[in-house]
Amino acid sequence: MNNAAATSATAPGTAPATESILEIEHNAAVATLTLNRPKARNALSLGMIAALKSAIDELSADKSISVVILQANGPGFCAGHDLKELTAHRQDSDRGREFFAETMRACAEMMQSIVHSPKPFIASVHGIASAAGCQLVATCDLAVASDDALFNTPGVNIGLFCSSPMVALSRNVSRKQAMEMLLLGEMLPAEDAKSFGLINRVVPADKLTSEATAIARQIADKSPLTVAIGKQAFYDQLECNLSDAYDLAADVMVRNMLARDAEEGINAFIEKRTPTWEGR
Repeated sequence: MNNAAATSATAPGTAPATESILEIEHNAAVATLTLNRPKARNALSLGMIAALKSAIDELSADKSISVVILQANGPGFCAGHDLKELTAHRQDSDRGREFFAETMRACAEMMQSIVHSPKPFIASVHGIASAAGCQLVATCDLAVASDDALFNTPGVNIGLFCSSPMVALSRNVSRKQAMEMLLLGEMLPAEDAKSFGLINRVVPADKLTSEATAIARQIADKSPLTVAIGKQAFYDQLECNLSDAYDLAADVMVRNMLARDAEEGINAFIEKRTPTWEGR
């Protein structure tokens, strides 16, 4: 990409590697996070989870970044939790209980950091997004997938119900569709995932990157303050009853109207000119 500055992230406590498990690239106001464990199908090891959490927190605080794209290297998006890593800890004295608990807690915190970030996250999905990988897609604010992408929550097939992925999944699709995915564990083609509401758009594989980038740049052209206010209000009101949701939204609208960017945007609309955003 032009004018891009690439950096890399390595999980705390891990030895330096030739290739980082997570790549971070900045291109103007758009940042791209790339999962980079292709041989492991980008499984969410504890190290990968830690690297993601650190990068998400860093980008959330970076005023130069407006939107984040989450993508992956290799044949698929993300295979979910690293079952080999989890299984290895069954040899621990507690049969892995402490490590399992640490992994699930860290993953939950990482997923919530995406929701709580003031920056919109766009999943750019190819290949398979399975279990916690499907959860990652559901957690992002928007998702674009190649036409050959597949989604599933197959834990029920191996005796481990996808309870954590269920949280994000059930907040994106209808109850019966979520239960269908959770109880059957079948692969869901991209077009069906779109009809379920799990993803926004399906595009040819060779158009995936350009489509995700185009969406990101369209959002980046908006006032970053307005986008941040709107994203927080969206998730906050979902947890409210109808009356409280309207009270919350009304309060947000008033505060938003008093912001400089709202005044500028409205004046620019009336005056038929392009607004100049200051993020305040």
